[in-house]
Amino acid sequence: MSVKELMKYMIDPVADNIFNAVGTSVTKHGVVDVEPKTEEDWDKIRIGAVSLAESADLLRIRRPFTPPGDENDSAGPDAVELSPAQITAKVERDPVEWNARVEALRNVALEAIDVVKRKDVDELWDVGENLDKACEACHRSYWYPGEGAEFYQKLQRRLEQFREQSPSGNAGAKPRKQ
Repeated sequence: MSVKELMKYMIDPVADNIFNAVGTSVTKHGVVDVEPKTEEDWDKIRIGAVSLAESADLLRIRRPFTPPGDENDSAGPDAVELSPAQITAKVERDPVEWNARVEALRNVALEAIDVVKRKDVDELWDVGENLDKACEACHRSYWYPGEGAEFYQKLQRRLEQFREQSPSGNAGAKPRKQ
């Protein structure tokens, strides 16, 4: 199993148990707050946290970063993602960084377990933010390091060019309701 497969089929789905545990949505009927209310809700968060904590050990096991033949979006002059070979080389050059990133994920998972034990809804917001930071820090280092400020500036310029070239000057066009 590759790291990419672990992420897609195990780590990301159980992380959603934490990410989706709290939230606020504005609908046509008003503001809807999402938070755990039942033991089942708290158990779902606990399942996510325990699974994430244990997944750290799986990430420490040397394995390919992608399935055979999957080169990520690493080709061409505007490639944002590193190739599996580049990721592997980076980990081999600095295994301390890789292990620190993995440990950061584990620490957030342990934080989530503690919050679940105390059933602290307010701290779940912080846990979600900390999990997002841990995930993004690792992804920006190993998966898509080209996605820095310069990438977003270039993307903004490309969007502006696209809008200027759109027919009928639809620069301010809004999506139609379906």
